[in-house]
Amino acid sequence: MDRHFIKRRRLLTYLGLGAIGAGGVAIASGCSEKSVISTPKTVAPSANSSTPAQNTTAALPPNAQRLPEFQGISQWLNSSPLTTADLKGSVVLVQFWTFACINCQRTLPYVTRWHQEYADKGLKVVGVHTPEFAYEKVVNNVKQALKKHKINYAVPIDNEFQTWNAYKNEYWPHLFLADRQGVIRYDHIGEGAYSDTEQMIRQLLG
Repeated sequence: MDRHFIKRRRLLTYLGLGAIGAGGVAIASGCSEKSVISTPKTVAPSANSSTPAQNTTAALPPNAQRLPEFQGISQWLNSSPLTTADLKGSVVLVQFWTFACINCQRTLPYVTRWHQEYADKGLKVVGVHTPEFAYEKVVNNVKQALKKHKINYAVPIDNEFQTWNAYKNEYWPHLFLADRQGVIRYDHIGEGAYSDTEQMIRQLLG
């Protein structure tokens, strides 16, 4: 596990240096090796675009990726257990986070606001809590964090990293945004790009 973490820390260092060279922002501190600030990526329909798609109803490319199923969840907080089938018909924001990560904490006010503002319009937020440290695996500690940050959306406990692995995720925080058919249209690693993310939420909600 330590070797795995060191490898990811090195990768993020390279990514951070690349961002500085491109006139972006440096790698963020406080969330270990998996924390980075990056440019948001529109996954479909335009795989090469770095800005939200303008036509979200375009035909999907053959490599379109659907939301992976939630796997290995030991407990659901603020919700009964959900499947991707349960979320069909909603725009879905999947957020990978852990409560002690400072970069995750900085994103939470935006995610909670989006939940409050757009839930009635069809947005479903699922905050997959995948711990980095042992104390973050304790459900009561997660519950205290939900209360502290006023998180009312669904939070599955992914202590075994099975959903994390299903998404092939490597970073905290990481947002995935899917349309009403469950197709991932956009993802963003790290802090920032809040206006871009909200713009895509609005576009997908229609």
